[in-house]
Amino acid sequence: MTRASTCGVAGACVAYGWGKAGLAGLAIVFAAAAFDSARAEEDEDEYSPISMVIFGSMEAGPTKTFVSVGMKRAIGGGIADSGFRLFLKAGGSQEQTRRSSPHGTTYKAGSQAMLGYEWRIRDSFLAVYAGSDTESEQRIEALGPSLVSTRYGARLQADLWAIPADGMMLQANAYGSSLNGRLWARLAPGWQMPAGFYLGPEIEAYRERDYRKLRLGLHLTGLRFLGLEWRLSGGWQNSSDRPSEAYGTLGLHWLR
Repeated sequence: MTRASTCGVAGACVAYGWGKAGLAGLAIVFAAAAFDSARAEEDEDEYSPISMVIFGSMEAGPTKTFVSVGMKRAIGGGIADSGFRLFLKAGGSQEQTRRSSPHGTTYKAGSQAMLGYEWRIRDSFLAVYAGSDTESEQRIEALGPSLVSTRYGARLQADLWAIPADGMMLQANAYGSSLNGRLWARLAPGWQMPAGFYLGPEIEAYRERDYRKLRLGLHLTGLRFLGLEWRLSGGWQNSSDRPSEAYGTLGLHWLR
């Protein structure tokens, strides 16, 4: 399996978080991955082609935290070949409801279940998915009753991992959802360092009804540690409802 094959899903790692429960689940999944990785390497020749990627992410800012877990599975064949894919992801977030005090707290939990097709040419691939998008929200007000709502919608998503030149990669991800007219996109070129990982800039944009967010930062993609592949990114974000602030993201995935 090439490095590009293992790193491509990292862009899909920016999503909702579960709070404490999700962090615990994420820790369990990847602790198991680290424990199993040495044995898996010894028995590699006895395994069928890798057919699944398990991924997760954590994201933190001054007023909001996220965590997510998910999987991408090849339907027949392996991840290294073109073919149909099943994509599942779930997570949640915790954030301040308002800028001014009393801030209140909003909890969100979201999930996506999609089918798609992935075209692969050597170390590059393009995947397109379509399916369901669901979100539940609970607002806990300091002076008033809690509000709970659930929304259902449809989602279209595309992921690109390309190797345009030796020692360079290009990652692009985007989705559109019928939930509040959401649109999101991320573009991240990178150049390979002597240690093997990629380093470069990233730009990310998000829109939802009357809300806008733009991020500019740096990413480190493809760092191998504990049998997993990691992505670290951070920078500065500007949104339509809050002052500019820093952000940081940790993404990781495990091939099975």
